[in-house]
Amino acid sequence: MAAWNLYRHRNSDGSSKDWAVRSNSDGSITTRWGKTADSLPGVSNRYGVKQLDIERQKQAKGYVLVGEVDIDVNGNVTFPGKTLPATQPQIRDPEPMPTPPVEALYWTIECRAKQAVRVDLGIEVRRLIGAIQALSDSHATPDQEWNGWQQLIDATLNAEAFELSGQIKQVHGVLPWLFLLALKAKGFKGVDIDIATETARDLSVDLKAEQDVLAFFGTDLDSIRETAEVLGLLKPRINLAAAMSDTDDCWF
Repeated sequence: MAAWNLYRHRNSDGSSKDWAVRSNSDGSITTRWGKTADSLPGVSNRYGVKQLDIERQKQAKGYVLVGEVDIDVNGNVTFPGKTLPATQPQIRDPEPMPTPPVEALYWTIECRAKQAVRVDLGIEVRRLIGAIQALSDSHATPDQEWNGWQQLIDATLNAEAFELSGQIKQVHGVLPWLFLLALKAKGFKGVDIDIATETARDLSVDLKAEQDVLAFFGTDLDSIRETAEVLGLLKPRINLAAAMSDTDDCWF
């Protein structure tokens, strides 16, 4: 077992939930979570983020440090001075931990790429923002309240190495998330982009697998399809009727 920092959030109804974090030798961060109990079933690994940063994010959400604990591979929590029983009886396999609802998104960008890649990154940042602004739909106007737009423009302006992090709230709308996903999907070498929920669940660039995040922003796949297609996150649908109308009938 390894040392973890354990945090606790107390709800107004008297219940509480716990969240624990540790740093690994490979540079990754492992987090566990669940209702306050002898074990934390939820688990996730993240790369490219500092433990101190995500601990501060949790504290901003009302989590209070309980102390340092040990957690084994099964999620069993042991406080200092206590030991686990020699045997752990198991009547049946535990039920899978349901995916917790999305409450906020956290993002980090660490750019240590070569200068040529950093220049290309800056060009792509501006292209994506321009593409979003060019969309005619009213929902495709970047929310100026999200400061990530300007942060990315400023950071890539001088084409220097940088590290940024921030939060996407529900009020910011879905566009900042789609923008970062599109940037992540480009896979610039030496540029690590991570987007995760408050439970440290990493988000993929596959929009079909992130229905809960779309719901968090009050939208769905069909509603944001046009924007997603423009940003390269979805392949454009083929209108067969329109395609056939331009084709002469040929009979042999």
